[in-house]
Amino acid sequence: MTDQQDPAPALPIDAVLPELRQALARHPNVVLQAPPGAGKSTVVPLALLREAWLRGDRIVMLEPRRLAARAVAQRMSHTLGESVGRTVGFRTRLESRVSQETRIEVVTEGILTRWLQRDAALEGVGLLVFDEFHERNLQADLGLALSLDVQQTLREDLKILVMSATLDGAAVARILGQAPLVSSQGRLFDVEIRWADPPREPARTARPRTDIADRIAATVQRACQQERGDILVFLPGQAEIHRTQRLLADALLPAGTRVLPLYGELGADEQDAALRPSRGAVRKVVLATNIAETSLTIEGVRIVVDSGLERRSRFDPATGMSRLETLRISQASAQQRCGRAGRLEAGICYRLWSQTEHDSMLAHTPAEILEADLTPLALDLAAWGILDPSSLHWLSAPPAAALQQARDLLRSLAALDADGRINAHGRALARLGTHPRLAHMIVRGAALGRKRTALQIAAVLGERDLLRTGPAQRNVDLRLRLEALAHGRIQDPLQSAKMHIDAGARQRALRSIDLLDRQLRSQANTAAEANDADVGRLLAFAYPDRIAQSRGAGGRYRLASGRGALLPQGQSLAQSEFLVVADLDAGDREALIRLAAPIARTTLETDFSWRIEHRERCEWDERAQAVLAQEEQWLGALKLHERRIERPDETRMLHALLDGIRQLGIAALPWTGLARALQTRLLFAKRRDANPAHVWPDVSDTALAANLEHWLGPWLSGMSRRDHLARLDLHAILTSMLDWNAQQRLAEFAPTHLEVPSGSRVPIDYSSDMPSVAVRLQEMFGLRTTPSVANGRVPLTLQLLSPARRPVQVTQDLASFWSRGYPEVKKELKGRYPKHFWPDDPLSAPATARAKRRGD
Repeated sequence: MTDQQDPAPALPIDAVLPELRQALARHPNVVLQAPPGAGKSTVVPLALLREAWLRGDRIVMLEPRRLAARAVAQRMSHTLGESVGRTVGFRTRLESRVSQETRIEVVTEGILTRWLQRDAALEGVGLLVFDEFHERNLQADLGLALSLDVQQTLREDLKILVMSATLDGAAVARILGQAPLVSSQGRLFDVEIRWADPPREPARTARPRTDIADRIAATVQRACQQERGDILVFLPGQAEIHRTQRLLADALLPAGTRVLPLYGELGADEQDAALRPSRGAVRKVVLATNIAETSLTIEGVRIVVDSGLERRSRFDPATGMSRLETLRISQASAQQRCGRAGRLEAGICYRLWSQTEHDSMLAHTPAEILEADLTPLALDLAAWGILDPSSLHWLSAPPAAALQQARDLLRSLAALDADGRINAHGRALARLGTHPRLAHMIVRGAALGRKRTALQIAAVLGERDLLRTGPAQRNVDLRLRLEALAHGRIQDPLQSAKMHIDAGARQRALRSIDLLDRQLRSQANTAAEANDADVGRLLAFAYPDRIAQSRGAGGRYRLASGRGALLPQGQSLAQSEFLVVADLDAGDREALIRLAAPIARTTLETDFSWRIEHRERCEWDERAQAVLAQEEQWLGALKLHERRIERPDETRMLHALLDGIRQLGIAALPWTGLARALQTRLLFAKRRDANPAHVWPDVSDTALAANLEHWLGPWLSGMSRRDHLARLDLHAILTSMLDWNAQQRLAEFAPTHLEVPSGSRVPIDYSSDMPSVAVRLQEMFGLRTTPSVANGRVPLTLQLLSPARRPVQVTQDLASFWSRGYPEVKKELKGRYPKHFWPDDPLSAPATARAKRRGD
């Protein structure tokens, strides 16, 4: 180690270094809480390097992003007056600058998990530092849980330091075994916060990103005119950065102002340009994602302009899909961003939201483990030998539903046994250090002699899109990306004119191919060019649940998982019968396809024959109003083939028809008046017959619907459609439910008709609990008492009608009517119907159904 080149200015963290050294000397685990700008990332590792308890071992510090890992390593190396890779080095997935001299390694969080899986004892490592732990990345939570397990079982001498600016340090200390908490209270310089005016109505959602770009550009112009110093702008994503960059290019900014983007997918030179201090009269405006929220010190920045937004991916276990959402940041993130302005001198932070809105924001950003796809975590836990995650120490335990969905996916990729234990194939996937879906594709591709194509697909999907284009011109065909990767150009001039290749993303993808190939440890040839037919085939190994079948015109597809998906307009892939979707946004009703490749039906039937389910379908089809009997082949929710069964099983046909009748309802049967009348007579007998020896069937609609198989099934032979039901004689079917004696008893107990004095046979209505007849009054002359049914126990309700068959009296006491009611009725009706017979004594007058008595 060499001496420092220049004395470093005092930083707030310096005041607590003695306390921190003492805590680490006495305890295995320590929590350091220090606000943004305190200097913990670049000062603490160097300050601990010569501690006696370290015994010459290395310090490994984890950073959430590769840009931060590289920048922190460079900063510490500069402090020592060395080049990166000597005392201080860094490792990311695609880049490494370390040597035999390296004592401090700054690594991205996923690197630690790979190390632990290869060497659980972490030989030669004395201290693990989890920097910026408040970001709560999935790999940080997993890395800490596994490191604590190592500490308890293999390495009692291993020390763990968790550093955070805004996280609840006491909560972290608890999972570290009541570790001591060291706090640095001071910020180096004050930051003045300037709030936006409160909205007229409370903001329930994030403002549209186009509006944000306009507001950011206007705020940057104002800051350039009113304040001095470089400006750091926080935007949710690359789209907003590029739009703001275009707006500022057309704005009247002071001479010498440079507008520079900063996000993870930029090349190293472009990132360094944004991080380097301005020289001379040059003024810098850095447009960044939340990559600049922590760890990075951008020299010269004293102004922060914060959109208050971030882009987050949320995973839904129910659909197996993620949705990219633009969301409000938390108060903790706002504090982090604000701190960027006070690192070198007093600063200013413009917030594009009001104090009122700020008070309603979440206190902390939800941990990624609560919202992410847990498939990589589930594979790492299985490789670690963990079946029950609760046996590890978590600040936030993985949600059970998401973890179960992840394990189900791993089983479908043949990575886990039925009991959830990892197998040899699963260990091969874990070694690759990429998403298990892509790892499975690579291993299968290598076995099929298609390793190069599989590696290319994995490399393209592991990076940001290689092709840059406007949203309206974006082509979602994955094969174009593979062409750009292999040749550095798009051969089709029409497509090439619409897009350009991101050279940095292409170089990272090419490095990723080499890295994955080394980790694969396969001797298969990698030189073969990608074949168009291979792309969809290999992609299907990674995404069997995202094989999609066309639903007709308009680019609408159904995924094997059952979800609907939609291609953007104007895509040539819309002509494909089947696609495999590599990237999609879950959407609200239908998922939006972002990357896909076609696959042939024959390929599906060959490679996925073991997943194709053969079904004999015999069921009621509501649309056809008939029973469909056919053989079908299904791949998940996709119907590949169907063929009519010429001679279907009669029992299954009967059950399907009965299901259809249940769906249609009992009223859909061909009821006649005669059949309904018999039904009501039987129901009356069941209610009123007190003789226990007489058992009457329950023929209510509810009972009939519940027992279709017994009373209707035998009459449905040869029927398969709704219109066939018209052949049924429901009166005969209901009658068949009674033997001959029961039919005679019913005729006596609940006769169908009443013979009245005129000689007419009037039907009896049993639809209510009190049976009734409707009969003209003249036909009842001479009848002294009310007729009855139920063996004389239930009097009939008599609806006495006028000659025009309009009710004039309803009674169950005929004698009373003749004595009291008839004189009034006669007086009213005699004038209205003079041709009819209205005797003074109805009991002695002959009954008649005619207008005049015979002979009059």
